[in-house]
Order: sequence, then C-alpha cells, then structure tokens
Amino acid sequence: MASGRPRGSRSRRVSLPGVAELLRPTSRGPAPEFQRQASGRETHSQKITVYLSGAELLELERARLALRGYGISVDRGRIVREAVAVLLADLDAAGEASLIVRRLREES
Repeated sequence: MASGRPRGSRSRRVSLPGVAELLRPTSRGPAPEFQRQASGRETHSQKITVYLSGAELLELERARLALRGYGISVDRGRIVREAVAVLLADLDAAGEASLIVRRLREES
C-alpha cells in the first residue's frame, strides 16, 4: 500500500487514443478520384530505391523536423509517400496544367 490507495481499488488513469486514431478518416467510403491517400504506418510489400543528392536529403530531413515542430512526427518515407500522393492527385485533377507536368517540362 505504498501508493496510499486501499488494495483492490482501481487506477483513475484513462487510456487515451493515439494520434493515428485521432487523425484517421471518419468515413470508410472510397476517396474521390482527385484525392489520393498515401499509405500510413503499415507494412509495405513493395519497395523502390530512390537516390537523392546530399542537398535533397538534407531538405527532406529539414521538412521532417519542421513537421515535428508542428506536432507531426513522421519518418522520411511517410513524407515521400505523402508527396507522391499529392503530386499524383494534382496530375489526375489538372492534367497538363499540373505541377509535375510543368516542372518536368522545364527540365526537358
């Protein structure tokens, strides 16, 4: 009885939901075509290798730290999956006027 409570009494601590439960989508229906959802924290069965310059990797890490400053703790892979989902949704919605088409055309 070091805690000062009588034996057998219940703790008053409550179990709170985690961030994933708080921020999960509320509807289970299909997302509209123009909105793509990036996969979250789950086991991924497919893998690609992406090579980045030192500067690009540093910018990715800066983005991860900036998100952490906003209270969002994610790994670099999650940031990349979100970025891909955003660009593909923009491509679906805007087609030739999409950001990725414009940027890739500038490089050509």
